[in-house]
Amino acid sequence: MGDNSAGNQLFKASADAMLTVADKAPLTSQRKLRSDLDSKLPKPYLARALAAPDTDNVHGTWGHKHRNMSVMQQHVAFFDQDDNGIIYPRETFKGFRDLGFNIIACVFFTALIHVAMSYSTLPTWLPSPLFPIYIENIHKCKHGSDSSTYDTEGRFIPANLENIFSKYAHTKTDKLTFKELWHMTDSSRNAFDFFGWTASKLEWGVLYMLAKDSEGFLSKESVRRCYDGSLFDYCADLQKGAVGKAA
Repeated sequence: MGDNSAGNQLFKASADAMLTVADKAPLTSQRKLRSDLDSKLPKPYLARALAAPDTDNVHGTWGHKHRNMSVMQQHVAFFDQDDNGIIYPRETFKGFRDLGFNIIACVFFTALIHVAMSYSTLPTWLPSPLFPIYIENIHKCKHGSDSSTYDTEGRFIPANLENIFSKYAHTKTDKLTFKELWHMTDSSRNAFDFFGWTASKLEWGVLYMLAKDSEGFLSKESVRRCYDGSLFDYCADLQKGAVGKAA
């Protein structure tokens, strides 16, 4: 009898250790985690340095060249127009124009990005009046109140991308409405992280403006390709000869 009781307790402890829902924490039930990732994607919790895979694209974006850059470096490389590893404001402006945004939006985004990010990426302690962004140090621009899909070195964590949609995509499992996106950014906030709150809202807001479909949904595929930067090349190609999205 004693052995059976100990065995039952061990079994219960083992089962409890794998639960993702706690009865006294209702949010753990409302924001569900996928338990099948291991069967869909090899080592989904392993941070990837060069590729941004998910359960539908286990090798990342087909045909996208990583050029031995981290996924976070790839994310911003589209804006490096002359491919010298440094992004200047004029290049960011042109990049947003290529994506179809109007001049006012491009000026606003460019000023905001370079004022907020330039100093963190500089190789010296001295600020630069040109506000360059050094791609090599872009990982230093990772902020709080985000989805943690990038780690602190700029690698990509597939499980955290999947968690965004399992937690917040209630209308369609692989797409976010604007309301769900807003709720997601609210729910990811860290205490007193005013910069992170603002940055997260702006980043996701711009992505929604760029990549939402005709029904107002932002797909997981668009989000995934935003992380590795391939979305920007795709959208720029679509915009050639087309009217700007924000015009």
